Amino acid sequence: MPKYVTLDDTYETTRENFSWDLPESFNIADDLLRKHDDPKGSVALFQAYPDGRRETYTFHDIDVLSNRVANALSNLGVGFGDRVAVAVPQKPANPITHLACWKLGAISIPLSVLFGSESLGYRLDDSGALVAVVDASVRPTLADVRDDCPNLDHVVEVDGDAEGDAIDFEDLLRDGGRSFELAETTPETPAIVMYTSGSTGPPKGALHGHHVWVGHCPTYSMVFERDVVGKTVAWTPADWAWIGALGDLLYPSWHYGRPVVGYPMGKFDAEEAFEIAEEFGVTDAFIPPTAIRMMMEVSDPTDAYDLDLDSISTGGEPLTPEILAWAEEELAGVTVNELYGQTEANLLVANCHDWFEAKPGSMGKPVPGHDVAIVDPETGTELPRGEVGQIAVRNPTEPAIFEEYWNEPERTESVRVGDWHLTGDLAVQDEDDYIWFKSRDDDLIITSGYRVGPGEIEKAILEHPSVEQVGVVGIPDGTRGEIIAAFVQPTSGVDGDDSLREEIRTLVRNDLAAYEYPRRIEFVSELPQTTTGKIQRTDLRERTTEE
Repeated sequence: MPKYVTLDDTYETTRENFSWDLPESFNIADDLLRKHDDPKGSVALFQAYPDGRRETYTFHDIDVLSNRVANALSNLGVGFGDRVAVAVPQKPANPITHLACWKLGAISIPLSVLFGSESLGYRLDDSGALVAVVDASVRPTLADVRDDCPNLDHVVEVDGDAEGDAIDFEDLLRDGGRSFELAETTPETPAIVMYTSGSTGPPKGALHGHHVWVGHCPTYSMVFERDVVGKTVAWTPADWAWIGALGDLLYPSWHYGRPVVGYPMGKFDAEEAFEIAEEFGVTDAFIPPTAIRMMMEVSDPTDAYDLDLDSISTGGEPLTPEILAWAEEELAGVTVNELYGQTEANLLVANCHDWFEAKPGSMGKPVPGHDVAIVDPETGTELPRGEVGQIAVRNPTEPAIFEEYWNEPERTESVRVGDWHLTGDLAVQDEDDYIWFKSRDDDLIITSGYRVGPGEIEKAILEHPSVEQVGVVGIPDGTRGEIIAAFVQPTSGVDGDDSLREEIRTLVRNDLAAYEYPRRIEFVSELPQTTTGKIQRTDLRERTTEE
């Protein structure tokens, strides 16, 4: 396998010539850390904190630190195939722990620090995690669910007091040895389970193999205009719990030996984003559209900040023409390239100004290395250009496609037809190969870049004793793409009022996540249902458009 995934001079020749050339023995940690020419002299991570602290880590530093954690986890009983949860924001302990797991042949589980008790508890229990490495801010939530996770033997705390039986992360670093021999792994060896919400049922755990981040590299190179080897700094404000942060920026950057910036911002702040970009000379950034729209509210950014930005990649929501115009006019010609993917099969379609002109409203063209088509989801038959069908990618040899849903073989089969993996998203492809997103084939809500399943929100709201029934939908919003709206039928004798609205919002924030609470709550006397008792979400969405 070549050291780096590279692309040819033209889109057409790259699509024709590209092939995946992964060796039989392959470990992510080796690819990300140990193959670089000067690991001791090359910066991997510029770590910043809101309190002004600054740290710098080379690839060698990250390698040694993850060796220490791998040894310490092994001493705690973690072995090949065991699961380790990671609920840490943009701090060094996050990627160090993931890398330690992959060195062991263990499976890491990225989790958001924003999760409430129900969301966190479900994922810890479903994955059967033996160890949870969590930020101190997660301690109260974890305490609420610890007894419901029988497999969870150890909790490691980052930047906290490590009270009770918790282990301080710094102790892992002190106690673990500096050297570690990588486990024997193949490209398909299980490495990471990323949970993703669907429109019905609980979140699904998408299991990926060791080749997953290499599978993201052609798109990474495309959206950053193919100028990535030896280039300077990359950054994303996105939570390092999501594939959009890990796979769209962090780990592909390290594949190419590039430094990234870590900064646990918390709630996104547009001025802070520009300050980070200026301080660290960020040239390439993955920024969700919602965050870009907030940055657009900052006046004269090139006058206020000394920026080195070249390219911005974005995805998760439709990219509007206004964003392209803003980047061209207000950021002095910075290119913005949209990309498309999902947790199960990420980065399949993208734009690249260096290769072809972007068509406003289109997600771009299929990425070289990925056989993407618009198909009939019932038969897997490719549809003629111009006809609406489901976005699909041919499955057997794709490193970016998940192996299976964790513990759900039937669910895995439900998204596969023949050799195709079905994304569940409807689109059309034109005669020039551009793909145009039409709609989701389910009720998934995408708000501020987060993929949210209405079913889990409905389940949380139904826990309130004053709620009889509820239906949750996404409705269009100029800033967030969509906002979450809940239609609530109170129990008999209860009047819906602002007090109940706030109780419901607090309940969802605490049980699920801060970004999953319904910004709009409407009280209704009854909800539209099918003859089998299912909530007709289409009718609810139509109500919002009629107002």
